[in-house]
Amino acid sequence: MPKTQAGSPSVRALVVLAVIAGTALALDQFTKYLVVSNLPLGERVSVLGEFLYFQFVKNPGAAFSLAAGSTWIFSILATAVTIAILVFARKIRSIGWAVVFGLLLGGVLGNLSDRFFREPSFGLGHVIDFISTPWMMPAIYNVADICIVSSMGLFVILTLRGVNLDGTRTVAVKDDAGAVPTDEKNGSSDETTRAAQTPVSGPNHTAA
Repeated sequence: MPKTQAGSPSVRALVVLAVIAGTALALDQFTKYLVVSNLPLGERVSVLGEFLYFQFVKNPGAAFSLAAGSTWIFSILATAVTIAILVFARKIRSIGWAVVFGLLLGGVLGNLSDRFFREPSFGLGHVIDFISTPWMMPAIYNVADICIVSSMGLFVILTLRGVNLDGTRTVAVKDDAGAVPTDEKNGSSDETTRAAQTPVSGPNHTAA
């Protein structure tokens, strides 16, 4: 299998990112369409008792109904995040990280679409929320919010496992002196390199 050169984007990773983002966006907008079309504003419908119910609300704030009244600020921030992901995507060659940024991009675009194209006006539109799990949190949220939170969880997992954006993994090699970071791609470390370059005294070595 041919290796991707350093600095060049992975077509496979970009495709995964685009598919994940597109699927997340489509699912978010489709569920919101169903809610707006079939559920009266404010009405509560039990799905699994108090474990899960749907309640159609319009959220002018951030994810999970936070900071209501600052819609235009979140519209600007979401736009900036979207642009940053699109620019940053060329550096991603790890499928895991492609999934992270795909979920994040799809979630951000889902809520940003509401802010741009729903009432009351462009950039100030209210986000459609409808999922409630009171046993877990008091806020009402949507599919886009789930995608964003899931991307953050996967971000933590990949970071803890030492998975880099280029698909390599950083591991720690322990010795008497402690842990030494090692790039799994070439299996070397700075300490190993320094040890290899240190001259070894022997019978043929005399002190000056």
